[in-house]
Amino acid sequence: MADVHLPPTLPPLFPGLPRHLDVAAASVREAIDSLDARWPGLRDRVCEGAELRRHIRVFVDGERAGLDTPLPAGARLDVIAAISGG
Repeated sequence: MADVHLPPTLPPLFPGLPRHLDVAAASVREAIDSLDARWPGLRDRVCEGAELRRHIRVFVDGERAGLDTPLPAGARLDVIAAISGG
């Protein structure tokens, strides 16, 4: 199980989605797919096609990661949405 931490912008869009939850997944991609299975449309908010959206960053145990990064048991996965302004 990975300890997944989501940005505060996602839960308001998906009723019942907590900001922190445990997900059984072997990679970042599998974790996102698992969340999308429970909250359809979540993947589209995080990914564009087969890649992360350019304003989304993911970190596994504090290290920048990609969709194919493995998630060891007990890993922390942080999904961060960049904030921009003008």
